[in-house]
Amino acid sequence: MTTWITICDTCKRTGWEDTGMEKTDGEVLAEMVEAAAVDASDVKTRRVSCTMGCDRACNITVQSSGKINYSLGTFEAATADAEAIVEYAGKHAASETGQVPYREWPQGVKGHFVSRHQPLPE
Repeated sequence: MTTWITICDTCKRTGWEDTGMEKTDGEVLAEMVEAAAVDASDVKTRRVSCTMGCDRACNITVQSSGKINYSLGTFEAATADAEAIVEYAGKHAASETGQVPYREWPQGVKGHFVSRHQPLPE
């Protein structure tokens, strides 16, 4: 079953306005996640404008129908973070319930979980 990575493309990390960056941190992270997921058959990406987690920019969600879904934040707009997000999403996709044992989490997602959302009732 496909797992979706939803990336907030309006996220700006603290001090963004002082960096002279033409793109938001969220846009840069989105590009990196999209590139990392290009060959993942069970992971898709989408961008949204604002997930209301501004204090923890950069934010993403890992979602799949009928599974536990997760919100994660405080990522850097960095290739290593993007790769860890996609690796975790692949493990989420392979899980029947969406739960991935902690010992299988990529190091790059540890400490970034914000909340867990139970699947909607059918």
